Amino acid sequence: MDASTQAAIIDALEEMVAEVAPELHGRSMYGGQMLEREAGVAATAVGGYFGYKAHVSFEFSHGAQLSDPDGKLEGSGKARRHLKLRSVADIGTKGCADFLAQAVAMG
Repeated sequence: MDASTQAAIIDALEEMVAEVAPELHGRSMYGGQMLEREAGVAATAVGGYFGYKAHVSFEFSHGAQLSDPDGKLEGSGKARRHLKLRSVADIGTKGCADFLAQAVAMG
């Protein structure tokens, strides 16, 4: 993935987060952005997004609890799940907004 594609995905994610969950606070961490209910309080993290060489990972702290009937979320740990985004279109086709809304509603 080239840098301009990665930047476009991250810009589109930031816009989507601002629309779906404007109450979340972003914090630069681990080379990406953590999304928290309370700024600077890691225990309130909903998830985050992180750029890698081949994709952007949109991650959910309690993703294992999200409804995912189509099996779009990846990962097999006890809590976290993620979506690998390789294009801006993936944000829509993989349901990022729906998963974020679920994660925020979990409280």
